[in-house]
Amino acid sequence: MDVVSAVVLSFLLLAIFTAIGILVSGIKIVRPYEQAIYMRLGRFVRVLNQGFNYVTPLINEVVKIDLRTQVLDVPRQEVITKDNSPTNVDAIIYIKVIDPTKAFFQVTNYRTATIYLAQTTLRSIIGDMELDEILSNREKINLHLRDVLDEATDKWGVKVEAVEIREVDPAGKVKEAMEEQTSAERLRRAAVLKADGQKKAAILNAEGEKRSRILQAEGLRQAKILEAEGERLAVILRSQGDAQKLRILAVGATPLESKALTVLSLETLKALGSGPATKFVLPFELTRLVEGASEYLGVARQTPTREITKIEEVEKVVGKAEDILGPIPSTEELRKELRSLEEAMEREKKELESIAEDSKKERLSKVS
Repeated sequence: MDVVSAVVLSFLLLAIFTAIGILVSGIKIVRPYEQAIYMRLGRFVRVLNQGFNYVTPLINEVVKIDLRTQVLDVPRQEVITKDNSPTNVDAIIYIKVIDPTKAFFQVTNYRTATIYLAQTTLRSIIGDMELDEILSNREKINLHLRDVLDEATDKWGVKVEAVEIREVDPAGKVKEAMEEQTSAERLRRAAVLKADGQKKAAILNAEGEKRSRILQAEGLRQAKILEAEGERLAVILRSQGDAQKLRILAVGATPLESKALTVLSLETLKALGSGPATKFVLPFELTRLVEGASEYLGVARQTPTREITKIEEVEKVVGKAEDILGPIPSTEELRKELRSLEEAMEREKKELESIAEDSKKERLSKVS
């Protein structure tokens, strides 16, 4: 009796556990980033959303599909460009399932199908472009490839969010040719820049030389003007000195008599005789001088003594000395005129230095 009870109890427990297992098999938990395709006996029933879902036990089939953005790597492949340049290209695709039903029923494996479609589309796009265009227009290729793939995968319930060309690697010989082309282009640019620099340097040098010559000419002109001005002032001063001398002599000689004039003339002859010259030009008749000297010594004929001429009588005949010779400048007036001349020379010097400094700054700014 105890054995029978134990067997019955065992079968009962087994039945309970089996029933629990069957019931538990109908429980399906779907994560927040997934959706599940629920099929019963080979027929599509519905789409299971996130959270707790209960389906018919034992006769159900549930396939979960990830709705997150997925990254697919397009394998590296060799493509011949429009200008017959072998190029290795690979890419990365970002896709997202937006319709789980189409992604499960319309294509066997949407990931593999998308990768193969990207390979063929990329080969077609690259084949219609030249190598330089491919290297400089990656963004254009990305957008074009994305639009083509998105349109093709729309019937699979898959959206292509982005496509990025990861690497464009030309063949070895093509690389060497590109390097030579780049080197030649850089050499050409360097030659152009060097020639342009030499041209600018020549222009600046010519401009500087021109400016220098202008400054030299201006300085020479100013120097000549100042020299002429100084010479003019010196002539005026000498002339005024001579005039003053003549005035003094005229005023001093007015009261002298003929005997005094004879003594002065003899003193002049004495001064001429003491000089190194052997030839003399006398501005008056020598006989008159000898005659005057003999009269002065008393060995010649007697001549009446002439009265001393008064200054007033001379002024009546020839006019006043101030009217004939003009005013004689004072020492203070001469110093004032010399100071004004020195100030003018100093101003001209500063102006020339300022012009030279401006020219130097202009040349430096053009060179920089």
